[in-house]
This record gives sequence, C-alpha cells and structure tokens, in this order.
Amino acid sequence: MTNAEQPANTSSAFGVYVHWPFCLSKCPYCDFNSHVRHAAIDEERYVSAFVQEIKHAASLTFDRAVSSVFLGGGTPSLMKPQTVGAILDAIGKHWNVARDVEVTLEANPTSVEAERFHGYRAAGVNRVSLGVQALDDASLKSLGRLHTAKEALDAVAIARAAFDRYSFDLIYARPDQTPQMWADELKQAIDHAAEHLSLYQLTIEPETPFFGLHAAGKLKIPDEANARALYDVTQDICSKFGLPSYEISNHARPGAECRHNLVYWRGDEYAGVGPGAHGRLDIDGVRHALATEKRPETWLMRVEGHGHGIVTDETLNSEERADEFLLMGLRLAEGIDPQRYAMLAGRPLDPIRIAFLRDEGAITIDPSGRLRVTQEGFPVLDAVVADLAA
Repeated sequence: MTNAEQPANTSSAFGVYVHWPFCLSKCPYCDFNSHVRHAAIDEERYVSAFVQEIKHAASLTFDRAVSSVFLGGGTPSLMKPQTVGAILDAIGKHWNVARDVEVTLEANPTSVEAERFHGYRAAGVNRVSLGVQALDDASLKSLGRLHTAKEALDAVAIARAAFDRYSFDLIYARPDQTPQMWADELKQAIDHAAEHLSLYQLTIEPETPFFGLHAAGKLKIPDEANARALYDVTQDICSKFGLPSYEISNHARPGAECRHNLVYWRGDEYAGVGPGAHGRLDIDGVRHALATEKRPETWLMRVEGHGHGIVTDETLNSEERADEFLLMGLRLAEGIDPQRYAMLAGRPLDPIRIAFLRDEGAITIDPSGRLRVTQEGFPVLDAVVADLAA
C-alpha cells in the first residue's frame, strides 16, 4: 500500500472489504456469493474494475483512514499476488491508511503455496485466515472440501512461517459428531493455532445442497441438546487453553482479535468492494446500507459502465440502525453500551425487559454499565436480541 505509513486520523475504525467471488468448487453447506468458473479468470480486467470501485467508494468517504482491509470470498488465495498488490495499492492511493493497518486474506488449503504466501506478504497482507473446516478426512469429504487433513495442517505451517498473524476456521456439530470427538479435534487445532480460531456451528442454509439432503432425511445433524453440548465443549476447552470467545463464534488470545470483524460487530463504517460486497457508510450524517451486483460478470460490466457496481443503497432510519447495532454488538463478549443504543434509537432499552433477562441469567450489566450476554444466553442469542429490541 502506497500510503501505509500515514497515521489514522479518525477515532473510529474504518474497514474495507474486498470480495473475490471465485472458488475451485462450491461447498454443499455454503450460501456465500461464490462462483465456479472453468475458464481462466481475466484478473487484469477484474483488477481494473476493483480499482474503479475503490475510487468510487473513496469519493464517498474521502476523510476516513483505513484501519483494516479484508480480502474475502470466494477464495481470494486463487488470486495472483500481483492482483492482491494492485488492489491494496489502489486502497492506499485513494484513502489514508493507518500505520498499523490489519490486512487479512482468506485462503483455502488447496490453494496454498509457500511462494504464493510470501508473495501476498510482499504485497501488503499481514494476516491470513485459512478455511480448514475439519481435521479428519471423512468429515472433509462430507463437507465437500478438496483438501485432506494433512494438507490443511501443512497449509497452517506455511502460514505460520510466512505471517506473524494467522487464523483458521473449523465447523462443528457435523453429522455423527460427539462431544468427545469434537474435544479431541479442538485440542489438536489449538496445538496448531497461534492466536485465533473461528469455530462455526454447522447450519443448514436454504438453497444449498445440504438443505435438500437434510429435508429428505439424508443428512442428520446433532439435535438441539447435542448441539448445546458441543457448544459448551467449545467454550470450556478454548477458555482453558487461553483462547476465550470474544464473539459468539470467534476465539482469540487477548489482543489477537480480528480487528476487521470488530468493525462490523461494533457498528463502525466499512466500504464493500467487488461482486456481492456489502457496506455501511455514513454519508451526510445518514447511515447507508450498500450492496453491489452479485453476479461477477454483470458486476464487471456495471463497473466498467458506471464506475461502481452498487445496486442497493438504502438509508437506515434511527430504529433500523439501533436494531443493527444491537444485533451485531451483542454477539461480542464485551457487549454494548446501552447509552449508544439510546443515542441511535432515540429511546433507551426497556428496563423491564433488561431486568427480566438478567433474572433469567441471559444478560449481565457490568460496573461500567455495559450490557453483555452471558455464556448461558449465547445459545439463545436470537431470542435475547428479539426481546430487547421489541
């Protein structure tokens, strides 16, 4: 990034999310905006479009300083290091960039090579997140992954050698998974994790192959009681080994949290660039919810014709913004400041509802006044949020 030495000039974090939509194959549980293309991707053409959309996003937020960049997908590690470098250079050209900017790139173990990782490091990436998903071959096959457990751990070792900061993902509550099986796998994962793990409970999303298999009775996942037991194992083991949860699905050693994801959960601003990217920007004092065209080729033509691929630009009223702040913020172990909610909503949270949820053991109010969801409340987080927002 050409502007990487400039200090941040705003008090709030500001992130840039860049979406690379292409994958080698589509996983049967995935409902992300990802696409498989058998022909070669014209990376130079896409880079030109990314640069144009970055320029447009920066024109809306010229006075922000970028504190984090996240290259997600899809599979960003399918990009050439030169492509990543060109995107990061464009961000540095059109925004001020914090001296300590966090730049994360998502990678699949199938697309990891030591030389490529060192290329990403030279381009400006300083953190990687690996989609490991499981540490046994049978589970990886059932999840539609193209790598083996050994390849996954080899990729983690490459990440460890190339970057000071790295993380990887695992999926639990898989078919036939017991708490003991998960405990053993999780301990193995922690042995290889330096500072951060993302641990997601398998969910059956509409319009995915898993949804059809589950509806037909051909895919059985743990019931509610077993899923809760697996969640409890996750919290207990990660806490014991020094990676407590800072968000409902994310665990880190203190100080090693993913700063970019905290931008989302704390309700700060972020620009979304690339096919199907979302953003939240404050323009003339109003919060805008932005989204770009999902289909890569259509997005490409829109950007080439209009300078950006935005197809949705909705302004959020005070109630909508407060609800979003509540929904995202209560995912965090640090919770929320009720006064900020009151400022956004124009009204305080209902003290009667707060008292009820506190009596039920679902939330606490700490001495500083922050409202937090308890470990007992996290498994029913949606209900807690709905109750408070009503």
